[in-house]
Amino acid sequence: MPDQTQVPLTPGLTVSPISAEDHLTWLADHSASFLQTPAWGKVKADWRNESLGWFRGQTLVSAALVLYRPIPKLKWSLAYLPEGPSLPTLNPELPVDSWATPLVDYLKTKKVFSIKMGPPVISRQWNAATIKSAIANGNVSKLGDVPADSHSAQAQELVEQLRASGWQQESSKADGFGDVQPRFVFQLGLENKSLDELFDGFSQEWRRNIRKAEKSDVAVKEGTFDDLKDFHIVYVETAQRDHFTPRPLSYFERMWQAMADEDPARLRLFLAKRGDEVLAATTLVTVNGHAWYSYGASTTASRDLRPSNAIQWAMIKAAHEAGAHTYDLRGIGDSLDPSDPLFGLIRFKLGTNGRASEYIGEFDFPLNALLHRAVTAYLARR
Repeated sequence: MPDQTQVPLTPGLTVSPISAEDHLTWLADHSASFLQTPAWGKVKADWRNESLGWFRGQTLVSAALVLYRPIPKLKWSLAYLPEGPSLPTLNPELPVDSWATPLVDYLKTKKVFSIKMGPPVISRQWNAATIKSAIANGNVSKLGDVPADSHSAQAQELVEQLRASGWQQESSKADGFGDVQPRFVFQLGLENKSLDELFDGFSQEWRRNIRKAEKSDVAVKEGTFDDLKDFHIVYVETAQRDHFTPRPLSYFERMWQAMADEDPARLRLFLAKRGDEVLAATTLVTVNGHAWYSYGASTTASRDLRPSNAIQWAMIKAAHEAGAHTYDLRGIGDSLDPSDPLFGLIRFKLGTNGRASEYIGEFDFPLNALLHRAVTAYLARR
C-alpha cells in the first residue's frame, strides 16, 4: 500500500487505478461522500466501476470512484464521479489543472465520450433563521437570492478555474435539482452538542410532533436485512403518492449487502411502527463521521401520528451516539414559494434548525462533442 502521509501541495500528480482495498484504506482517514465508496460501485449494477488514485510519485494523495455508463450498441461510455472527487475539498490550494488534467488524460484511454463530476465543495450556506426570515418576509422566491450567512472565495476560484480549463456547467439549474445529485442540501451539525441541545433547537412543531408520536405509541426500531421487504412496501406507496418510479427490492438488498461487506456500520435501516404496522421507514448511511438520510418512505393513512418526525429524531440520535459530526438530510429545492410543490422539502427540514448548503454543482468535460450533445439532449427530454 503506498504511503498516505501528508505531502506538500506541489504539481506532479498522476492518476492510475487502485484496488478497492487501497481505496478503503484511504477512506478510513479521509472524508468523502458515500457515493464515493467502492461499495457504491457495486450498488450501481448497470454501471462499470473503477477506483482511481492521485499519486505524487508513490504517495497516494486522494482516491475516487468512477462509474462508467456505456451507450447501448456503441463502445463509448460516460464517466461519472458522483459527489467527487474529494481532492478539491481536502486540498483546496491545489490548482485545478494539477488534478483535473491527469484525470482527463487517464479517462481518455477508457473510450469515454464525456466526464461528469461534482466535487463536494460548498459555495454558500444559510442558517435556518435566515431562511425562515426570508420566507416570512416573502420578498424573495428562491433560496439562491437570499444573502448567504457565509460564502467561500475558494469555491468561486475553483469554479472559475474549472471553466477556464474547459469544464462546462449549465448556467441555470431548475429548482436546485438540475444536476444528477442535489445542488442544495440541508445539514444539521452534531459536534459538541448534547441530545438535549439538539432537541431544544428543533422548531416547536417538530418537538410537538415527536411527542405526539410517542404518545400515540409510535416506536422506532432498527431493522435488519429481512426488514427491507417491509421498508419496500411503504417505499412503493410513497412512490405512487409522490409520482416517482420506485427502485425494486433487489436494489436495496444489493445496497445492504455491498455496504455491509464494506463496513457493518455503513448502512442502517429504521422502522417506525405502531404495533405490527410499519408507518415509516428510512435508511442511514455513514462514512467517517458524516451521516446521510438516504432513502425515506411513509404511509399516507398514518401521517397524523407524525412517524416521519419520530424516525428522523431516532436517526439523529443514532448518528450522535455513533460520534457523527454531521447529520445530512440531503436535497432540498431552491424555491421559497409556499405554493411550490418542492417547498415542503425545505419547510420540513428547517424544523431541525440546521443549515442549507449550496455545492458548486456538477461539471462536464466533453471528449466527443457530438456524442456529448446528443446524450445531453436525450437526457433533457427524459
